[in-house]
Amino acid sequence: MAGSKVGSLGEYIREQRTRAKISLRQLADVSGISNPYLSQVERGLRKPSAEILQQIAKGLRISAEALYVQAGILEDRETDTDVMASVRADVHLSERQKQVLLDIYASFLKENEAALKEDEDSSGEDEAGLRAENPNRAP
Repeated sequence: MAGSKVGSLGEYIREQRTRAKISLRQLADVSGISNPYLSQVERGLRKPSAEILQQIAKGLRISAEALYVQAGILEDRETDTDVMASVRADVHLSERQKQVLLDIYASFLKENEAALKEDEDSSGEDEAGLRAENPNRAP
């Protein structure tokens, strides 16, 4: 089970890095981690310590807790993002205003997830679409 957690951790880090639109080398630089080691983490070959995960989280500008959960250091539980927690804690907003902001935030997250999935799906469809338009085209 630990091996699958490490693999999913690497996939999660790669996904977050892709969403942030930064290269492996850039993440290594901003995190202060060697490029080869970070590559091995992403491929599931290394299990990073909590300190390394914290550096990676800082470089990705995400919660270290999210990486700890993926690594199996913390138990997965329903937690708010920093944005959600801040909105809920704001005493200057009414409950209705808080809910509207949280709904908007959730819609942005859903939109980003859909765009990422669309990008992944379309990368394989482009070539197939070109062949369908031009059957004489070599595969």
